[in-house]
Amino acid sequence: MPAIAAQAQTVGVARGGPVVVDESEGITVEQRPAFREYIVRERVPTYTIPDRVVVGNVLPEAGVMTYDVPQRFGATPYRYTVVNGATVLVEPRSRRIVQVVE
Repeated sequence: MPAIAAQAQTVGVARGGPVVVDESEGITVEQRPAFREYIVRERVPTYTIPDRVVVGNVLPEAGVMTYDVPQRFGATPYRYTVVNGATVLVEPRSRRIVQVVE
């Protein structure tokens, strides 16, 4: 699978248990179009991993950068990144995917 951005990297991922995210802490349905536009405008690189991108999987510490969610999308304890073309929110300490922003 070709990488979308020149900066993309292939990395591994560990499996984890499911996590439930309160929508008030994540990106709401109403915010998703604007958040996707923000990701495109900022040219956030996508990282390629061998596994499916699903809630509960843990991203590796090396090779995948995460970024602060801008305040205009609400206060959230999570960070975001783009993996296999999907924008995800991750818990910063564990790097566990808590939301796939569709």
